[in-house]
Amino acid sequence: MERKRCNRLIDCNCDALWKIWEQQLDFYDDPELAVNYTKWMKSNVKVQCFAIFIPPSVPAEAKFIAGLQMIDIFYEHVIKPYSNVKLILNKQDIFSLKSNERGAMLTLEGLDLIGYDIFKLRILFHLGVRMIGLSWNVPNLAIDGIMEKRGAGLSDFGRDIIQLANDEKIWVDLAHASYKGFFDALEIADYPIVSHANVQSIVPHPRNLDDKQIQALINKNGLIGINFVREFVTSSNQATFQDVYLHIYYLLASGLEEHIIFGSDFDGSDNLVHGLSSISDYPSFYKYLEGKLSDLILEKITWDNFIKKIPD
Repeated sequence: MERKRCNRLIDCNCDALWKIWEQQLDFYDDPELAVNYTKWMKSNVKVQCFAIFIPPSVPAEAKFIAGLQMIDIFYEHVIKPYSNVKLILNKQDIFSLKSNERGAMLTLEGLDLIGYDIFKLRILFHLGVRMIGLSWNVPNLAIDGIMEKRGAGLSDFGRDIIQLANDEKIWVDLAHASYKGFFDALEIADYPIVSHANVQSIVPHPRNLDDKQIQALINKNGLIGINFVREFVTSSNQATFQDVYLHIYYLLASGLEEHIIFGSDFDGSDNLVHGLSSISDYPSFYKYLEGKLSDLILEKITWDNFIKKIPD
């Protein structure tokens, strides 16, 4: 008997909260949003992760408040108005979703907003954050970002943060971390993930992962989310489904069958894959992948890998 495809997936990164916060957009149907309620309901995305991202332009003393404002947007505008959108805190919450329901998970992209106050991170965990990106390109008190020329790794404060994440069973996201910081953090993180990045040997972007990083992720049972931003996908002026597939194929050939997921970075950039510019385009991309991958592999990278590795 032919195995039935589930046609559902999980996306572990989008920046809709930041865009709503900065531009005062309406989550329901604002066309400026790649991820809004209307588009989401037209997609096959069962669980969407929503990142708290604080732009570097926000003054240091205002960053934590900005983060709380985005959390308020998440609860008041993404979840509260819609009876079919449920908060996701753990694996059981995902399994409890009914056929007509979608899940929303809260994540953090960069630790700038907590300064040197680890209690602020505990507050964010209490408020529902389930994944923490250690940096966003630039340095903070925990780690350098990938665009900081100094390239320093974890500070002692950064190690304390990862220990807290381990204790609380929170994913540690290494996207944007410095090269040294990537390996420092991977050595001690119990739940490592790279939420949105691709393969450096295909596209030599600083944020893409080289073979050493890829192998280290396998060794620590981590995850890598395929990114749809053009400059991560191709060196050409236009990215296509085929270009994205080349990254997936490379990772599969490198032994990452159990470690690939998706991290679109929708609303983090307007320069995306042709035909894959919003969450409502996922069904077309899924159909394309049906012609490239076996049922087993497709279900792993769209669903099972995330589910199996989410901290309990």
